[in-house]
Amino acid sequence: MNMHITFIGHSCFIIEGTKKLLFDPMPIKDPASVCADLTLISHAHADHLGDSPERFSTTIAIHELSGYLKSLGVKTIGMNIGGSVKYEGITIRMVPALHSSSIRQNDGTSIYMGEPCGFIVEMDGHVIYFAGDTGLFAEMKWMKKLFHPDVAILPAGGRYTMGPEECMIAAEWIGAGIVIPMHVNTYPEIEQDMDEFKRVVELTTACHVEIMNPGDSLDI
Repeated sequence: MNMHITFIGHSCFIIEGTKKLLFDPMPIKDPASVCADLTLISHAHADHLGDSPERFSTTIAIHELSGYLKSLGVKTIGMNIGGSVKYEGITIRMVPALHSSSIRQNDGTSIYMGEPCGFIVEMDGHVIYFAGDTGLFAEMKWMKKLFHPDVAILPAGGRYTMGPEECMIAAEWIGAGIVIPMHVNTYPEIEQDMDEFKRVVELTTACHVEIMNPGDSLDI
């Protein structure tokens, strides 16, 4: 069965198959308008969680963030790294990410919201790895052996996540047929040359790089 991937912007994607999944909803102003079956949150930073989480659909997040969202009235499915949940025919696994996760308060302090994470989603015969915000880490090597992703959605902006050079290594380790860069070129601090990234990855690996602009869609 075909799967439809839409890039909303920054790190926000909608993936549609038998279920409609929304990943890291910022910059969507009204997440409820997406009518997603599930919302998946990789970590609590504002450029991923957004400012209206109380309007999320049923949401999967790490335990601490799940508890926070539940206090806002969100129906949540809490889990933790290494675990998996089955939801109406799809399987979602929570995998590590090398980053941080907190919510900034009005006084400038931050509240810890558990570890950041990525997701491995199995739906309709496809396997998608959504990395969230992360640096390069060695455990990416076993994702290929364990899960065999068809699609890897990887950050490539640098400064706050891995940049193009590290992302090239990650793409090789993970071995997905399609690599989609995210968290890049949203603002000046994370501007990168994605055309060169695509050229080098496709020259040195068997991966195809799909550079998506906000609003672009892809069928696999």
